[in-house]
Amino acid sequence: MTASPGRRLRDLLALEGPVICPGAVSPLFARIAERAGFSAVYATGAGISNTWLGLPDVGLMGMTELLGVTARITDAVSVPVIADIDTGYGNALNVTRTVREFERAGVAAVQIEDQINPKRCGHFNDKAVTALDEMVERIVAATEARRDPDLVVIARTDALATDGLAAAIDRAQRFAEAGADMIFVEAPTSREEIEAIAAEVKKPMVINMVEGGKTPVLPAAELAEMGYKVILYANTVLRMTMAAARRALETLHERGDTLDLVAEMAGWQERQAAVDLDEWLAIDGQVSARAARVLDGPGEGR
Repeated sequence: MTASPGRRLRDLLALEGPVICPGAVSPLFARIAERAGFSAVYATGAGISNTWLGLPDVGLMGMTELLGVTARITDAVSVPVIADIDTGYGNALNVTRTVREFERAGVAAVQIEDQINPKRCGHFNDKAVTALDEMVERIVAATEARRDPDLVVIARTDALATDGLAAAIDRAQRFAEAGADMIFVEAPTSREEIEAIAAEVKKPMVINMVEGGKTPVLPAAELAEMGYKVILYANTVLRMTMAAARRALETLHERGDTLDLVAEMAGWQERQAAVDLDEWLAIDGQVSARAARVLDGPGEGR
């Protein structure tokens, strides 16, 4: 029997060393990440909102919109997918439905946070967090909603920005007591804060490397040595892609052709391989051959 996505992620987390987890905003980029050798991917809520809606990460995307893209990502890859489910989209009942929907979509983990609704990107200013009891209810609802006990529940707090380091660590510890499998203290602003969080929270830890954000970008080996198990690079690929798209379009607009860009592009064959063209053509050929055999047969019963 094939192990569940949650079980496969837990087996991965049990191995020595960190899980470096790139963000994916689409099935295509998730598949590229898998084929580049990454053992898990992160369905980034911010990146999906930016890409699919053209909107900022300020709580404008609904649960079903995020779910639809995440389900396509899980369908495109065989590696575990960690899903960003924001605040769970409401109270404990909403969290219950959200977790069940994402679990049904094939994710290995759900990440739920303690911001108020509507939330903001963790590296934006003017965030606000819920009362502690409300977030504890979200975590309890998430852990009880899962039908596979191996589904990993990641609890994130944004309290460092609103209430300081001590309050964030206290929340993180309470989240662990509530049953969260992993803890994510968002947006530490210094190496000292990163070290303090890892030292005080006695659960596997998640950290997000946001280039240009509030958190200093440190080598994965250093973060792992501090005790961080999952290291997210949530929107690295999206931002690199944006830069490449801007360059391509500016060049095309200025020159009127793409001759200077051809050497930088993914090759024609690379593009088709990324979307499994040969597999789909093989299916088409098999269907056509079988249909032809039916049509060329003796025609009994006609």
